[in-house]
Amino acid sequence: MKTFPMFLQMAGRKVVIAGGGEQAAQKTRLMLKTKAQIVILADGLDDELDALVQEGRVVWINDVITPASFENTALVFIATGCPAVDMALHCLAKTAGATVNVVDQPDLCDAITPSIVDRDPVVVAIGTEGTAPVLARQIKTQLEQVLEPRLGDLAALAGRLRGAAAARLAPRARRDLWRWVFADAPRQAHARGAHRDTAQMIKTAIQTGEFGASSKGSVALVGAGPGAKDLITLRGVQRLQEADVIYYDRLVDPEILELARRDAERVLVGKAPGCHSWPQEKITQTLVQAAKRGQRVVRLKCGDPAIFARSCEEISAFEEADVAFEIVPGVTSASGASASALEPLTERDEIDTLVMTSGHLSTGYALPKCVKEMRPGMCVTLYMAVGVAQELSDFFQGKPEKNDILVTVVANAQSENEIVFQTDLGALVKKLAEHSIENTAILTLKWRKSAALKALEEKSYSAIA
Repeated sequence: MKTFPMFLQMAGRKVVIAGGGEQAAQKTRLMLKTKAQIVILADGLDDELDALVQEGRVVWINDVITPASFENTALVFIATGCPAVDMALHCLAKTAGATVNVVDQPDLCDAITPSIVDRDPVVVAIGTEGTAPVLARQIKTQLEQVLEPRLGDLAALAGRLRGAAAARLAPRARRDLWRWVFADAPRQAHARGAHRDTAQMIKTAIQTGEFGASSKGSVALVGAGPGAKDLITLRGVQRLQEADVIYYDRLVDPEILELARRDAERVLVGKAPGCHSWPQEKITQTLVQAAKRGQRVVRLKCGDPAIFARSCEEISAFEEADVAFEIVPGVTSASGASASALEPLTERDEIDTLVMTSGHLSTGYALPKCVKEMRPGMCVTLYMAVGVAQELSDFFQGKPEKNDILVTVVANAQSENEIVFQTDLGALVKKLAEHSIENTAILTLKWRKSAALKALEEKSYSAIA
């Protein structure tokens, strides 16, 4: 980021707007949403600004402008409409040490005005660092449709009741309370206009401590996707934002953790090849113990937690310990690799069978039986199979189908350092060595149907019909 987003305290602070026309009026309208003291410097005012002066809502100074005019200000807007005058006033304001925004001249701006979605006290600011204001307005329009008009009133009500909640509820219970308020019955009631009922609902919940949220802990097995953070699902993001503690694998993109609640504990439990500092049994018991303490736990796994992620062992432990759990699916690594290679895993009339298998068993690397029994029309995706590359190549050596099977290798799929290439079985081991690929790769084997085989199938189908 070249700019840092921050909300400034404006109540009672001085804001100077230099200019008396439409540009100045636009900035004045914006500042009137705050409780700042607004001073306008201009030798004349348009009708809108003049009316605001008459109402006593802003102060007008028609005098010689000097650096002293900009002293002790929280913010200065320069909006005369004349680039040369704006530049001169910018120099005076900077001499006074002011923070300045010059309309339509981003190179002269210390602060850039964002597009704002106003649900006071809920305020969403959208900025593009001055590069794409039209895009910022489009995002603003979308958010205006998502956030109900009176959402700020609900937030203000919650603010007034925070003290009462703090006095009666423990920190975990308070988080559950506010999660319930903004995601469940209170928000729904408030959105349909039942404001009084909403307030009573929240007050009762604070008094009784009962608001539909369980005090028991739980575990969510969340798929982080194959690499890039924007491939995690919306539900996965929601679980990260609800979590008290997150146990994540070494292959998970660290940027995904930025989507979590800031005060959530983060624990790396990833197992590197040959260095199992966190054995699976320890991970499983740690998850159970955390949930038993009443924590909301996220087990963040690369790809999809239901595909080659050892989730069954964890699920068995949860069921035995009576721990509530859920599975949040993710984009599996084979799909991520397919997208990186721009190679669909199935093709009409060419690939009609898809097999996902692993080249690594509990006893070590081994070439799966389904690979040895491949036939035309099959696509086999091999997880954790770089270690069987030599065995794979050796098995097909001398077999006529060797030249019909195309191998696509994708390492570190959907990440900045991904490697993608295609080869044949004979050159596979050499190509892996050339690219220094030792693990974290998906091998995809495709054996397309030959024209003769397809013709034979069509003849068979016709005979059956």
